[in-house]
Amino acid sequence: MSKPAKYKWTFRARFRAGAFGWRSQPAITRIKEAVSEIKKAARKDPVLGAEGAVLFLEKVSPALERIDSSSGAIGSAVYHAINTLVPIIVNAPAEDKVRDKWLDRLWVAFNEDQIPYIEQLADWWGELCVTPERASLWVDDLIHPLLISWTDQRIRSYFQGTSACLSSLLAAKRYRELLDLIEKAPIVWWHYRRFGSLALAAMGKTDEALEYAEKSVGRNDSPMAMTRACEEILLEAGRVNEAYDRYAIISNERSTRLNTFRAIAGKYPLKDKAEILMDLIGSTPGSEGKWFATAKNLKQYELAGKLANLSPCEPQTLNRAARDYMTENPEFALESATASLRWISEGWGYEITALDIRSAFDYAMEAASKLDRTNEAVERIRSFAKNSDSPKDSDSPGEYARQTIRRLLDSKAELK
Repeated sequence: MSKPAKYKWTFRARFRAGAFGWRSQPAITRIKEAVSEIKKAARKDPVLGAEGAVLFLEKVSPALERIDSSSGAIGSAVYHAINTLVPIIVNAPAEDKVRDKWLDRLWVAFNEDQIPYIEQLADWWGELCVTPERASLWVDDLIHPLLISWTDQRIRSYFQGTSACLSSLLAAKRYRELLDLIEKAPIVWWHYRRFGSLALAAMGKTDEALEYAEKSVGRNDSPMAMTRACEEILLEAGRVNEAYDRYAIISNERSTRLNTFRAIAGKYPLKDKAEILMDLIGSTPGSEGKWFATAKNLKQYELAGKLANLSPCEPQTLNRAARDYMTENPEFALESATASLRWISEGWGYEITALDIRSAFDYAMEAASKLDRTNEAVERIRSFAKNSDSPKDSDSPGEYARQTIRRLLDSKAELK
């Protein structure tokens, strides 16, 4: 199919100008519903799906204008929606005149975006053009006002189409022109210079691209985006081991350590998972215990037990591990419970209560009993409960924990 069919989009009526109040959650729900509707349509008719994506991008910003965006949640939702919808537009087998109309509509929406919510469309502009010829036509329209904004001392204003121009130059394969243009920028900013590194990579100059990228992080830039770009350049060049050694750990950091591991393992499927984990652990000296949950989830129980004793680990996490593995792996449960008591006795843990201490002690005793190692466990726990030599620790959380452990040990001895 070459032309978008007529279709009644459910989301269209929901995304009227100013349709949402100040709360972001209802709008986030509607955005997710709209994206799902468009994806479903695109599976049956790619051009229809692309038409829906363009319509959504036209309507989304005006619809959200009254929302309190201070939390960043609504901006994040739109960001992910754009990253999902742009490939639908790019991959649709549309006629040239249809695609040209889509670009004109998106350009109007982009320039009328006041908040802004869809400003990242500019970064995708070269891909949205689809062909180098169309991208080159957009460059011819955009490059003059961009040059004026960068070089005319009387004006020196921000040109909204800057990223669109740079992206289009890259897509048009006008690499040398792109590199020369970037040198005229008034500041060093990764957001612009990343297109230069991609141009060099596209020219087959991988090492120059990496060097260029590493020199392109401005004063207010985070190096994370640069390292991710460099990693992708090396992966595209087939230099997988080098990409891993130089950038993998830095560029794939996620909100949790387990997700970080999964991101790297997914990107480097031929790399031994145990080696990845050990490299990650080695990258955070002094925080080995924080990798306990990751090692546990990967069923590296012996390693997890060692990590739990190398540096402080959250006692509640250790208690849950002891509880959950009591039957399946009592040795691991014992190691987890005793490590919990150790860190509690040293004052570690968030809002530790007597119940947390009692739970760790009971789990340790139960696991030790299963392994016929009760005396050994008691002696180990007793070593944690010794009085501190420092008078200033008398009222500390650690001293409270040690007193509680001593009472539990005394109670255990009396029962015998």
